[in-house]
Amino acid sequence: MALQEEFEQQGNYLFRRRSVLPLAILVLGMFAYIHHVIDLLEKGKNEIDELYNYFCLSVTLVGLGIRVYTVGYAAENTSGRNTAQQIADEINRTGAYSLVRHPLYVGNFLMWLGFGLLSHNAWFLLAFTGIYWIYYERIMFAEEQFLRKKFGNDYLDWAKDIPACIPRFKTFKKPITNFNITKAIKQEKTGLLFVFLLYFLFYEIALSIMSGKISIHFNFWFYSPVVTLFAYVLIKVMEKKRII
Repeated sequence: MALQEEFEQQGNYLFRRRSVLPLAILVLGMFAYIHHVIDLLEKGKNEIDELYNYFCLSVTLVGLGIRVYTVGYAAENTSGRNTAQQIADEINRTGAYSLVRHPLYVGNFLMWLGFGLLSHNAWFLLAFTGIYWIYYERIMFAEEQFLRKKFGNDYLDWAKDIPACIPRFKTFKKPITNFNITKAIKQEKTGLLFVFLLYFLFYEIALSIMSGKISIHFNFWFYSPVVTLFAYVLIKVMEKKRII
């Protein structure tokens, strides 16, 4: 099998399982974070830097914001969470797609980079970046092969001026569609919930290790997932009743 076909085959395989990598990163990141907390204890420190945690959260939310912006302005039957097969009824050319060809994966990277930064481990961050790139490079290759076959020169003419992942701001074009807030909320509600649940989990694990006992602290890290969980359940009910 030629390398091009092999990359496409690998990319399609990983596309259907693209939720696996974040879970692996999460587990490894948790171990790295716990190691950092234990190291703090050994150095005689018994508190964590909450300002740094807020910084990490902001990086994650920027990534989620990129996803929300991309999905909200994307054409129907594009930029979805489909895993069975590639879907694209047309080529997105404006908004986030006028800056990079794969804005959703840029958003994903920043979301998980925020969690990676919590580890305070440069080696983990380097490994995460390298693995993420190799993993998603195959997926992006497969997606682009699908679009090339479906849209031909129309896709190639657009893609030649748009970088894959590093934004080129001079090529920005205002979205030609209205922002579909319902679509964005429905598609990204789970991501928002898990962001705050995971930060709460990281925070409570750290405090439990430092205090030597398991306890719940009623602060921002507790109330933020409570509020997002309520919003998530409300959205699910509205979906079921076809309100949205």
